[in-house]
Amino acid sequence: MRTSELFVPTLREDPGEAEVPSHRLMLRAGMIRKVAAGIYTYLPLGLRVIRKIEQIIREELLRAGAQELLMPILSPAELWRETGRWDFYGKELFRCRDRHDREFCLGPTHEEVVTDLFRREVRSYRQLPLTVFQIQTKFRDEIRPRFGLMRAREFIMKDAYSFDAEMTGAAKSYQAMYDAYHRIFERTGLRFRAVEADTGLIGGTSSHEFMVLADTGEELIVYDPHGTYAANVERAEVPPPTEISIEPLQPLQKVHTPGAKTVEEVCALLGATPDRLVKTLLYTTDRGTVVAVLIRGDHQANEIKIKRYLGVHDLALADAETVQAITHAPPGFAGPIGLSHVRILADHAIRAMRNMIVGANEADAHYINANWDRDFQVEAFADFRQARAGDPTPDRTGTLHCARGIEVGHVFMLGTKYSEKMGATFLDAHGSEHFVIMGCYGIGVGRTVAAAVEQNHDDKGIIWPIPIAPFHVHLLPVTPSDAIAHLTETLYHDLQRAGIDVLWDDRDERAGVKFNDADLLGIPYQIILGDKGLAQGTVDLKERKTGRIEKLSPSSLISSLVDKLSMGAKA
Repeated sequence: MRTSELFVPTLREDPGEAEVPSHRLMLRAGMIRKVAAGIYTYLPLGLRVIRKIEQIIREELLRAGAQELLMPILSPAELWRETGRWDFYGKELFRCRDRHDREFCLGPTHEEVVTDLFRREVRSYRQLPLTVFQIQTKFRDEIRPRFGLMRAREFIMKDAYSFDAEMTGAAKSYQAMYDAYHRIFERTGLRFRAVEADTGLIGGTSSHEFMVLADTGEELIVYDPHGTYAANVERAEVPPPTEISIEPLQPLQKVHTPGAKTVEEVCALLGATPDRLVKTLLYTTDRGTVVAVLIRGDHQANEIKIKRYLGVHDLALADAETVQAITHAPPGFAGPIGLSHVRILADHAIRAMRNMIVGANEADAHYINANWDRDFQVEAFADFRQARAGDPTPDRTGTLHCARGIEVGHVFMLGTKYSEKMGATFLDAHGSEHFVIMGCYGIGVGRTVAAAVEQNHDDKGIIWPIPIAPFHVHLLPVTPSDAIAHLTETLYHDLQRAGIDVLWDDRDERAGVKFNDADLLGIPYQIILGDKGLAQGTVDLKERKTGRIEKLSPSSLISSLVDKLSMGAKA
């Protein structure tokens, strides 16, 4: 492709709307353009990357035994009402009505549609196992779309669904997709980790997220660098402490703490460290109840774990009026002593504490030397906090480290969550009817592109991994002589014949402009042709990632590039 024929409207300045590197660089490199908040047009350069990722996905899913189909974007409301997600999914669901006033939604995911397809078309165990997938545009009405393709309202996604007769087969289907995802992200050239995750709005019994590691990632993950354990902080398990405080119990004492509402303020006033204080967090649930959860002062509550323990869908910190009504004190002074008509739960760490600091359920007052087995009762101890660096792994064989990541893929073991609600059954060899066991598996294609940029860029621009680069080679003639023009034309055709994607910058521009654009676009290799090198019988081959330059003869250039690209694709 010649640059003069390519629609690639690059920008010299950083767009003011862009907050993260991928958004900024993809706009500057002419890969995407904004249509509305969270809605983008993919320009030719961006679409080339999309298609390369799609091809890798397609090849690996077909290799894993999945079959490709294409489901409609519009879904009728009655399917979503069968599973209860029409209301549960919330405002992220794009809803609309047709001319007959029938309700539909723009699909954010397709569990309902594919389950309906199964129950209409599959009758016998002989038709199982079955795994199908599609690559399609999805819609989610994000409350705050941001970061370009990282959190968009319209996006390209690969979603797959497996159907099995029994749990052993379902586990094999799940593992097949899990393994396929590993191959997909290895082939894209990205650094990633598969982590245990919460099932969220999709539901099911277990799930794993595939995280591309990047400092700008929205998600925090914990992992054992010397083992296999990894999880996002919402899902990571924290085992109970092994050491219990044996210090003598001290007399309970109420102390004056004027205006001290936060952990930091209370500790500063009392000369204590946060690990001596216990926060009493009051939550309201969708069942109309209030529950108190005790968390150590230097720990963070994990509301996903609390919801899972309580078996509720919605959980929110109680407002000031509710706190006042229950504790008779303003927020910041709640404590477990004397708290009545409220369930009191506590994180495992509380069991190991002695002589702790707690709120006194009275304005400007706290208790010191409070003890759970003497001064207040706890209904149950469980894991209610977020994991953090330095915590032991769940099996206690290692220590957790932290990293930031961008979720690009998610695999779920659904079980019979959808098949039971929608009556998706099959007949076994004896003619008995059973609910089919399902799994679902998603990859954000556009988000993978953005994650690749977040992980691979510098202050000059993008640095594409070879397997997903829009072009492999950027041909840059920098002196306008007939000899250079002839050599460039020859190399261009030789590269194409060798199966190498090449972009030829044939513009009448200064060398500095071409170099800046080449670094911005991030094509893995640049071939720089000038009169000085030609006089010596060489051209410069520059690697975008390292900046390293090799001087090669035109006759050896193609074979050298073929070797480098082959090695880069396998790295």
